[in-house]
Amino acid sequence: MITGIDHIAIAVENLEPHIRFYRDVLGLSCQGIEEIPDQKVRVAVFAAGGVRLELLEPMRPDSPISRFLEKRGEGLHHVAFSVENIVRALREVAEKNVALIDRQPRTGEGGKQIAFLHPKTTGGVLIEFCERPSG
Repeated sequence: MITGIDHIAIAVENLEPHIRFYRDVLGLSCQGIEEIPDQKVRVAVFAAGGVRLELLEPMRPDSPISRFLEKRGEGLHHVAFSVENIVRALREVAEKNVALIDRQPRTGEGGKQIAFLHPKTTGGVLIEFCERPSG
């Protein structure tokens, strides 16, 4: 079911100082910034070897990232795993009594199909499944 780690996401109040840190201090290459209006988030993507790092900045106070930052502050938000077939992967984990945030996939950064598993059944870690568009 899992083919690898797609990305690790970090919630931040403001992208700019964190972009400078990851680019200028750690030497990672910023692949770009994308706004995802339906998720109310701006995403800065970095290449880190075979894994991508995503910095998530809320676009609005009612963003899920805003709520996360209010409760927990800046830091690790979720770990995303690549899957070949996201619908099948969701069905398989649901059959194993894993609570789903998203019962159906939705479109995320880069046109990926994404869905989240609820941290109450994943040891407190927010887990995302990602299926890259074919082509």
